[in-house]
Amino acid sequence: MTRVSIVLLLAVMASAMWLVQVQYESRRLNTEWHRANVESRQLETEHQRLLVEKRAQATPLRVERLAIEKLKMRTPTPATTLYVTGDGTAVQSLAGERP
Repeated sequence: MTRVSIVLLLAVMASAMWLVQVQYESRRLNTEWHRANVESRQLETEHQRLLVEKRAQATPLRVERLAIEKLKMRTPTPATTLYVTGDGTAVQSLAGERP
C-alpha cells in the first residue's frame, strides 16, 4: 500500500511541476505576443507617417520650387527656346531671336 501511495505522490508532484511549467510558458508567450502587437501598431503608425511625408515631398509646387532654387531651372519662354530641324540646323524662334 505504501508503494502505491509513493507512486501516486510522485505522479501528483510531477503533474504539479508540469502544470507550473505550462502556466509559466503560457504567460511568457502571452507577454511576447502582446509586445509583438504593440510593436506592430507602432510600425504601422510609423509607416502611415512616412507615407504622408512622402506625399508631402512629391507635391508639384515643392518639386518646382526645388527645381528653381537648387537646380537653377526656369520656365521656358519663346525667347529662350531654340527650335532645331531634323537635320540639326537651328530655326529662328517665334520671338525672332536666336539665343
